[in-house]
Amino acid sequence: MASLISQNITHSIIRDEKSKRKTKGEGKKESEKKINRKRKKEHNEENEELEIEDKREMEKLENKLFGSLYNPVDFGKEDEDEDEKRDDGENDSAMFFVDRFADSALSVYEGDAQLVQEGIVKVEKVRKPVWVDEEEEKTNINIASVNRLRKLRKEEGEDVISGSTYVERLRAQHAKLNPGTEWAKIDFQVRSYSSDDEVSDEEGKHGSKDVKLVDDILQSNEDLVVKSRTKLLPGLLEYSRLVDANAVDPSNAPINSVQFHRNSQLLLVGGLDKKLRFFQIDGKRNTKIQSIFLEDFPIKKASFLPNGSQVIISGRRKFFHVLDLVKASVDKVGPLVGREEKSLESFEVSPDSNTIAFLGNEGYILLVSSKTKELIGTLKMNGTVRSVAFTDDGRQLLSSGGDGQIYHWDLRTRTCIHKGVDEGSINGTALCTSPNGSLFASGSDSGIVNIYNRLEFLGGKRKPIKAIENLTTKVDFMKFNHDSQILAISSSMKKNSSKLIHIPSFTVFSNWPTPNRNVHYPRCLDFSPHGGFMALGNAEGKVLLYKLHHYHDA
Repeated sequence: MASLISQNITHSIIRDEKSKRKTKGEGKKESEKKINRKRKKEHNEENEELEIEDKREMEKLENKLFGSLYNPVDFGKEDEDEDEKRDDGENDSAMFFVDRFADSALSVYEGDAQLVQEGIVKVEKVRKPVWVDEEEEKTNINIASVNRLRKLRKEEGEDVISGSTYVERLRAQHAKLNPGTEWAKIDFQVRSYSSDDEVSDEEGKHGSKDVKLVDDILQSNEDLVVKSRTKLLPGLLEYSRLVDANAVDPSNAPINSVQFHRNSQLLLVGGLDKKLRFFQIDGKRNTKIQSIFLEDFPIKKASFLPNGSQVIISGRRKFFHVLDLVKASVDKVGPLVGREEKSLESFEVSPDSNTIAFLGNEGYILLVSSKTKELIGTLKMNGTVRSVAFTDDGRQLLSSGGDGQIYHWDLRTRTCIHKGVDEGSINGTALCTSPNGSLFASGSDSGIVNIYNRLEFLGGKRKPIKAIENLTTKVDFMKFNHDSQILAISSSMKKNSSKLIHIPSFTVFSNWPTPNRNVHYPRCLDFSPHGGFMALGNAEGKVLLYKLHHYHDA
């Protein structure tokens, strides 16, 4: 019994000791936790203070660089901190300045209103925008969530702004970082100052004229110095051979027509292979744009209307074709009502695009309207008609043929106003008028080309200004360039039978064609609208392309 009591007492003592130890350990843990919490709190407070200090430093730096973005500046009042630092009472310069190059309508500063009232800042005229996006007002932008947009805030706690406000602040920020020069502004006015601050009325008038002149110059991208076109010199012609115009798709038959479109880039090529091709001329690739096949219709001549809307295509048929470039359609026209011509292969188009003159039988010239494609009148020569040419204004028509005479027709009255003998000509084969209207050239089957002054010829003078005798076979083709300084003549009866004539001196360019370069049998030729390119079609099916260096534009 005693042993049991002693055991119980021993066990109770042990339990008490364990509980004491456990309580002591728990208290120690609690104290350690309290210490750790205190340390963490102190550490967090230190971190917060560091963050606040870093943030203030960043704000100060941004304020120095970009102006007052976080705390609007109260201009005219001194900073309190600066007052404390200043003991001598002197006003030091501000640590930053506000760039006022931005348009006042886009300013983001609240202090601007005060400056305007005090007369410190001059407000520019606000121009109304051409177009306003209505969605800007409905859109909200969070400028606090993106680091690079925080500089647009006017207050530290500002986060969401409207789209229009966002656009205004972006523009103002851009204007501050990229200040523009005043002379580039549309409403910039030159301020002229004199030593006495007085300007006379006369000087003011001249000054306003000068300002307007300067504004006109600065608001234009045209050349400031316009070089006058130098005259083409005789003797040697500066030119270079380029890639053939139809190198991408050469013809296997003689080329009868080449002509540049008025846009200078499109070249028309037609020949006896019944295909009409269009090429984009750049002198390097000369890309083929389109090819049209006309069944059972070998092309004798194809020509753009001067307005560039249509192409007239003729052959040895009673009819002709019209290609509409706008509608991309080909229409067959003819035979002409009241006429029995079996061939309408030769024609000319008036410069005003109103009339097409076809060469008919027995000396008849058929006048066809380019709009309706119907016969509107006829002209009758004494002999056969071999060639016609319109004057530069399209009001008169020249014709020549088997009687060796040159006729002048008035297209309004459709009567012959003048008829004169072509000196040395028995059969006229070609006619050509200059773009300036002062000259015309007449070619004959003997190879002689006579150049006349048109007004003098109409006045009764029969002798030509110059007779070109460099060709020995029938003259088939003649063409003036755009400024009437070059006349091209050719004959398809002989190889290399092509010449370029310098009109101011009435001499032939001696280096054309090049002796070691064969142009084969030339059949047609054309200059680009500004004279930079020259295309020559031959019987070999090639279209030779040349660059004339005197002319800078195609």
